[in-house]
Amino acid sequence: MSAGHADTGNRHEGPAEDAVGIGFGPANLALAVAITEHNSQGGTTRALRTVFVERQPEFGWHRGMLLPGATMQVSFLKDLATMRDPSSRFTFLRYLHERGRLADFINQKSFFPTRLEFHDYLRWCAAMVADQVRYGREVGAIRPVEGEETVDTLEVVTRAVAGAPGEEATRTRNVVVGTGLVPRLPEGVSPGPRVWHSSDLLPRANALTERPHRRFVVVGAGQSGAETAEFLHREFPDAEVCAVFSRYGYSPADDSPFANRIFDPDAVDDFYAAPDEVKERLLTYHANTNYSVVDGELIEQLYRTAYQEKVAGAERLRILNTTALTAVEERPDGARTVLRPLIGGEPYALDCDAVVLATGYRPSDPRTLLGPLADECLTDGRGRLRIGRDHRVETTPRVRAGIYLQGAVTEHSHGITSSLLSTLAVRAGEICDALLLDRAGRDVPEADDVAVPTV
Repeated sequence: MSAGHADTGNRHEGPAEDAVGIGFGPANLALAVAITEHNSQGGTTRALRTVFVERQPEFGWHRGMLLPGATMQVSFLKDLATMRDPSSRFTFLRYLHERGRLADFINQKSFFPTRLEFHDYLRWCAAMVADQVRYGREVGAIRPVEGEETVDTLEVVTRAVAGAPGEEATRTRNVVVGTGLVPRLPEGVSPGPRVWHSSDLLPRANALTERPHRRFVVVGAGQSGAETAEFLHREFPDAEVCAVFSRYGYSPADDSPFANRIFDPDAVDDFYAAPDEVKERLLTYHANTNYSVVDGELIEQLYRTAYQEKVAGAERLRILNTTALTAVEERPDGARTVLRPLIGGEPYALDCDAVVLATGYRPSDPRTLLGPLADECLTDGRGRLRIGRDHRVETTPRVRAGIYLQGAVTEHSHGITSSLLSTLAVRAGEICDALLLDRAGRDVPEADDVAVPTV
């Protein structure tokens, strides 16, 4: 909850929140940071009243892929604040200073912290804004307040993920949906004790005690697939790791300086203003900066490993390229995969202790939470939500409450950085400014804001 608020039970009456954030991953965490810094400025500008709802019991970001030694693919300078305000107390450098590791980090001569360290930085930021967050709650619905001819206020209905039953409804003028990505699985494949998405890798692998087949199958040619193959090969030295993908080989990520300009804040303006056909071309041209690509050093490491094992005559890392996964059958002692070579050959079965599906993610559709309000959201000719430059969904005139989106669901309008960390700090500042402008345009002075003249 935001500072100064008290939980009043099933319905929060009184002045509506300025915003309720749904989900509390890095995107909405960056927004909470921007709002906290705005509120700390004081002066004549009133503080924004905000609350964030997160279903996890505490902050966590891709915990299942916090692999030992895995590094970020983005510079530490693209943290939650630096690109918006380098003097912020929420920067990664400030975190290092408070942790007593600033000199040690500098001596690494690297822009790229480990994923584990960056996760600790995010938790450090989350702890400083914890008064704005209700953990362990999930959103059941977003609905207009009854009795309003125009939709000026929304109710966000939440329930506890675990614990006492019952719902709470919080009134707000705006919602900011940042629910992140949903794991994508191949058609017809369901997760189970021996079939995992890569997002569950660490807890599942650590809990695996019986391994009669001494073999893993890893499906996917992107960064997560390569990292998973390397991790399993290292952590289970008695096991064979079969990397399955339809490509001929892992493709390197383009992280060259000119290509990296696609991640600059100014590139969002350029992309948003471009015609649709140019947008599609840009996404196609620069997909190799982010999608189904692997860090070059990791590719070389995996190749060296595979070659050295071939020389030694003991191949544990098997690269099954130009191969498709056609079926998975979970069994009591493991899983059976059916693989089909794409260049000649017949399908064949491969038994293993576990199948790890590094098959990516898809954006969640915010309209599933909006109920009847979804019909008030405008779409383009392809059924995609129309989104303003300020990240607000365009709606019918009847809806004056704001619906803001963060994440991959805005990629078609705002570009490839939508699901990435690169512009979080700047985007959070833009949404914070939009919330301030919205309130300035709609608010009337409240009783406690009116100066009482002295006689």
